[in-house]
Amino acid sequence: MNNENRKGQGAAKAFGALLRFYRERAGASQEALGKETGYSKSQVAMIERGQRRPRGRFVEIADPFLGAQGALLKVVGEVTASGVAAWFEDYLEEEAKAAGIHWYETHLIPGLLQSPEYARAVFNCAVPALEDEDIEAGVAARIKRQELFFRKPSPVVTFVLEKAALTKPIGGPDVLQKCLHYVRECADLRNVTIQVMPEDRWTHAGLNGPFILLETEHRRSQIVYVEGQGGRYFLSEQPDVGDVFARYSTLRAQALTPEDSARLIERVAREL
Repeated sequence: MNNENRKGQGAAKAFGALLRFYRERAGASQEALGKETGYSKSQVAMIERGQRRPRGRFVEIADPFLGAQGALLKVVGEVTASGVAAWFEDYLEEEAKAAGIHWYETHLIPGLLQSPEYARAVFNCAVPALEDEDIEAGVAARIKRQELFFRKPSPVVTFVLEKAALTKPIGGPDVLQKCLHYVRECADLRNVTIQVMPEDRWTHAGLNGPFILLETEHRRSQIVYVEGQGGRYFLSEQPDVGDVFARYSTLRAQALTPEDSARLIERVAREL
């Protein structure tokens, strides 16, 4: 993991906790603080959770308004753009040391297989829109994660991708084509297996949506990471974990072989 990024993530959480402490001590609501600083209540809540960095004159106004006596101004200097949302930190800690990573994705090329241009296009799709600084930090952090392919001992990394994830032209045909070439290169790594789920299957084990399976360090245990519109969570208890591993095994059996998948990826890239 990038130490500077980890510093930024931790500092964002620390600043958010400090802001909440002074806000509650002052008896001010998130709505009141937002009105004073020109932020919405939800934006203030995101800052307090470490999910958003304060911008403009937010801290300059909030510090005296909450009676923080310069404490917020002192700490905010440590909050830098890490490119990683605070809620994603726990997952990244597990991913960075995992012995095995097994990823099922439905509509987007996974972050570990994204080219810089594709990653940038993905961040540009964010709603609400991200600032340029946050987009570039996000791209850098995402590409940094891909170093895990080459660490020692090598993790076993497998993917099952819906064909739709390979054809959705995020960023335009040129961006997608370049990313598909990168996906194809990753498929040649000895510790990486990529399979594509054909679009004409009559039965399908992944109808509940995408997920990531992690075999923890030294394969002591397994966990499941699920992320969606309303939140994200880990599964670490049986029978839930076993059920998802069984589902992934079925998905691999239903998908094209790695060799046929490689030919399909090449054809999709060629036809763009």
